[in-house]
Amino acid sequence: MSHTAVLIDDPAPHVRRVTLNRPEKRNALNHALRGEIIQALQEADRDASVHVSILRGAGPCFSAGYDLQGSPGQEEPWFTADGEGHWPRHVTQGWFSIWDLAKPVIAQVHGYCLAGGSELATCCDLVYMAEDAQMGYPAVRFGVPDNHFHAWFVGMRKAMEMMLTGDSIDGREAVEKGWANEAFPAGELEARVVEKAERIAAMPQDLVQLNKRVVHRQMEIMGLRTGIRAGSELCALGIHTKTMQEFVGKMQKEGVAKAARERDERFGDYASKKS
Repeated sequence: MSHTAVLIDDPAPHVRRVTLNRPEKRNALNHALRGEIIQALQEADRDASVHVSILRGAGPCFSAGYDLQGSPGQEEPWFTADGEGHWPRHVTQGWFSIWDLAKPVIAQVHGYCLAGGSELATCCDLVYMAEDAQMGYPAVRFGVPDNHFHAWFVGMRKAMEMMLTGDSIDGREAVEKGWANEAFPAGELEARVVEKAERIAAMPQDLVQLNKRVVHRQMEIMGLRTGIRAGSELCALGIHTKTMQEFVGKMQKEGVAKAARERDERFGDYASKKS
């Protein structure tokens, strides 16, 4: 099928690569981009010649998160039952569809990997980062996350710190805490990720697909999917907080850029930095 929001290539035999292609928006996740990510990965999963997929971002970063300007004129890319908490259930459902694919998906992370971008990378099977990449959830400064993966992947204490401050961690710390597999110098990241993909592609594919499920089923028995799904209900509550309502009002009145800059300026990071 045709794609406009993602680019697709095969950098090595049996390796499919999907590139988020909104670099001018730091790969902000609107409906079109989210839909094409899932569509492209599902196409790779059905393609017998593809053994493993890589997901990366074009331009300066992997993804700065959901597009706070919305998705005017775009339909939601998959059906989710309506009602209170529709949005957090919708995006969590989408990212977990990557978890449920038969074939492994690798997230190749450089630059910012924030908010919805961090949810997307988390639901991939492997994560490799540039050493100076930044993974965080600045949206906790005005709301409640959709996908509460932090306690599972960085441990309770660090998860609590990230949830209470919105601060990020770099590639080295993400590996140390367990969110990412390895971190490489930014200039080496692409080549090293393709090398990792080639090693997976060389394995017997019937076993790879079963062994991917082995790990996921253990995490599900421990309650990961249920816990994250339950957390999406807290996101629904967060929408009604005074802080969230004030932030949305400021975005509508003054624009996304100014609202985000004011959100972050006291901390000296993210939108407060000159790009």
